[in-house]
Amino acid sequence: MDRIGVVGIAWTKGGASALARFTVPQEERPRRAAALARAVGAEELVYLATCNRVEVAFVTDGEAPVSSYRGRIFAALAGIEPAPGEAARTFRAWAGEGAVEHLFLVAAGLASARPGETEIAGQLRLAFETAKEAGLVGPRLELVLDEALKVAGRVHAATAVGEGKVSLAELALDRVRARLAAGPGRVALVGVSPMTERCAKGLPGGRIVVVNRTLARAEALAASCGGAAVGLEEFRRDPAPVVALVLATGAKTPVLTRGTLEKLAARSPSGEPPLVVDMAVPPNVDPADADAAGLPRIGMDEIIREAERNRSERIVELADARALVDEALAALRRKLADRLMAPLIAALQRRYQRTADEGVERLVRKELRGLGDDEREAVRRWAETLARRFAHIPSLGIRALAEEIGSGAVETFLSGLGDELGAELRAAARGGAAIAAPREEAP
Repeated sequence: MDRIGVVGIAWTKGGASALARFTVPQEERPRRAAALARAVGAEELVYLATCNRVEVAFVTDGEAPVSSYRGRIFAALAGIEPAPGEAARTFRAWAGEGAVEHLFLVAAGLASARPGETEIAGQLRLAFETAKEAGLVGPRLELVLDEALKVAGRVHAATAVGEGKVSLAELALDRVRARLAAGPGRVALVGVSPMTERCAKGLPGGRIVVVNRTLARAEALAASCGGAAVGLEEFRRDPAPVVALVLATGAKTPVLTRGTLEKLAARSPSGEPPLVVDMAVPPNVDPADADAAGLPRIGMDEIIREAERNRSERIVELADARALVDEALAALRRKLADRLMAPLIAALQRRYQRTADEGVERLVRKELRGLGDDEREAVRRWAETLARRFAHIPSLGIRALAEEIGSGAVETFLSGLGDELGAELRAAARGGAAIAAPREEAP
């Protein structure tokens, strides 16, 4: 695990505007992720961007520390070199087991602004699949992210983590429902995304208009909830009267500008300006345009601040979920220790067996040369059993060192064996990847 790294920025570091600086539009991510991997020199890489975070999970070259990748990732995503110290102030970095633990927490929704949110697992899965299609996922990230998604499933199945209003979309829905209660009308869901799909499930289908750049995707979501569908360009030219809009597209520039917003204000069926709930990062509606058109706008910063008000209390409630993450991390550590130390342990067992065979051969040629064939075979079997038992003791110790402390402890143990045995075991150990001790790099 020592070559796994995560570098990223969360909503707590400057809000949605800070995330927007490093957010890549969904349709550009396969190409940009491949370019990012080349730019930072990562063997494997997955790029994740949500309304809560922008993070890059990757496999290092094994030489440079994970923290040194912050500047490379900053430059590749922002398009400019960071000022001295800027990358370290902007991004956090996790390395080794600390990075794996962080990915488990993210997948389970335990690192979100609204602990327990369920959308993040789908967003991580999409990022994982996008990286696979771009050829950026190898054995290390595949193992870790597969396990992270399994952990998320176990956490949500075995605990109350997903109960109640855990989604940021639910907070948006509260605002929209309040507007609908004040006066009848329809709600426009702009963009087809996990957020708008969640909103579609929570609103009366007959009051929904799904707006999307690709009409077929809008029609599919509308059909699932009994709503209507319209293309984005048509909606811009001639927007349907609505009392509220929920926007969550992956566009890098605003999708509704002042002209469309003014038309919406003039056509409001309730007489009140439509409510704009903008859940996109970067924003789908410029706050200045909404203000000029007289439309109240709620952005991700406001939604996240509301989510954070009861975050600490909810984290206490999710102790069982955190325990499941810890168990999964320990299980993965054991699995990796078994897998990665297997060549070394096999070599150790072969060496013990060879030593036993050589000793028996010397005995039967000299001290025990008078034994019959049956007696000689019995001695050989006894020596084989003894060799296996003797090899079992250091094998257990090597596994424990790798699992609890890391590969450094195993390497120290092997470096003390200066003879032929030490050389043989060190060569076998190089056949498996190293396991790092748990750590989080300094922010």
